[in-house]
Amino acid sequence: MLPSGMPVQPRTPQGVIELLPPQQIAFQRMLDTIRRGFERFGFLPVETPVFELSEVLLTKSGGETEKQVYFAQSTGALKEGKAPELALRFDLTVPLARYVAQHENQLNFPFRRYQIQRVYRGERAQKGRYREFYQCDIDVIGKDTLSISYDAECPAVIYGIFAELNFGKFTIKINNRKLLRGVLTAYGVPLEKHADVLHEIDRLGKMSIDEVKARVKTVIEANTDALVDTLTNFSFDTLPAQFPDNADIAEGEKELRAVYDQALALGVPATHIAVDATIARGLDYYTGTVYETFLDENTALGSICSGGRYDNLAGHYTKSKLPGVGISIGVTRLLSFLVDDPAWGASASTAQVIVLAVDANLRSEYLRIGTELRAAGINTEVYGSDDKLGKQFKYADRAKVPLAIIMGGNEHKTGTVKIKDLRVAMDAAQKELELPRAGLVAKVKELLA
Repeated sequence: MLPSGMPVQPRTPQGVIELLPPQQIAFQRMLDTIRRGFERFGFLPVETPVFELSEVLLTKSGGETEKQVYFAQSTGALKEGKAPELALRFDLTVPLARYVAQHENQLNFPFRRYQIQRVYRGERAQKGRYREFYQCDIDVIGKDTLSISYDAECPAVIYGIFAELNFGKFTIKINNRKLLRGVLTAYGVPLEKHADVLHEIDRLGKMSIDEVKARVKTVIEANTDALVDTLTNFSFDTLPAQFPDNADIAEGEKELRAVYDQALALGVPATHIAVDATIARGLDYYTGTVYETFLDENTALGSICSGGRYDNLAGHYTKSKLPGVGISIGVTRLLSFLVDDPAWGASASTAQVIVLAVDANLRSEYLRIGTELRAAGINTEVYGSDDKLGKQFKYADRAKVPLAIIMGGNEHKTGTVKIKDLRVAMDAAQKELELPRAGLVAKVKELLA
């Protein structure tokens, strides 16, 4: 306890992001771009509670993620020594599985959902890895079956969003877990060792080929070099010809080719999508197509968008078979690097226009101007105090509001108003633009356009 009268030091916990308004505006616009990209393909919004019942959320034990769960408990239950009834969600996939199983009879399948919400994991906080962070997910859930065409749609959604965000050149890498399973089987890797080998293969890109080969040898000894070389040198048709009797390789290659070809037909340029047989996605529940997306000029950032196909989303909650495919955009990881970029953080105010208070007797007129501009769809702030005009301009400049509206006693008498563009430097020879009061809205729209 602090001594009486001592203030508590204001600080946030480790592993969270708290932004100042200019960065928050830019981040919100990024989320808005993602939301538009999801809805452009007909995905439907879903939100689930920040916490779930512990017994529902933790339906299976084990796994690193389940060891990082935050539990929520009332002070009353804590004093009584009761086990936590609630747990904060650690991803959006498990809540989606519960949601689909619970509302199965009310949903239209294939069910196309998007979800943009925060999740919580008790892992060690570091740059790019947080305890509280956003996930932006889409999934298509089928009933009994789901066409491979939906797998091809995911890269098209990714491409549309990241092209609009304009963070630079990016590459969507795709693979198929059936193909990987077939290759591992062909090289004699026992089924119980598949997950361990894939975990090491997934390090390619973060480690050299030789380092990965050495790590794979700690899991299996035979054919390690040939196994890794086969995956790193993959091209269509080579594996089925090399292993003609391997059904997993044949089916995986067929699905992978279909996803690639259909993604091109959906408008993804060949320069932005690549087949990479080393993309493994370490999570066990992926059974078919897998995706990883990288910024070409910032590969150290790691994958900024990943996902894949799974056979049965909600097997822990329902007897129905619900296959699906989905992706998740790591916006908080992106944000952790973007906040260091001064150009990205220099975002404008949400206000497009500020009406300055030149004459205290004209307060009602300023309010009417603000109302008129807002009715025309223009974000408008009316300065609320009667400060000196220099102080008001300083406020507007710091807030990065594009336009200022000025009306004093003389303008009011003559039925005019002045507009000053705060986006450009105004020298002594330049005056505010003066125009009839009736033409204000049209002129503001013109200047903002």
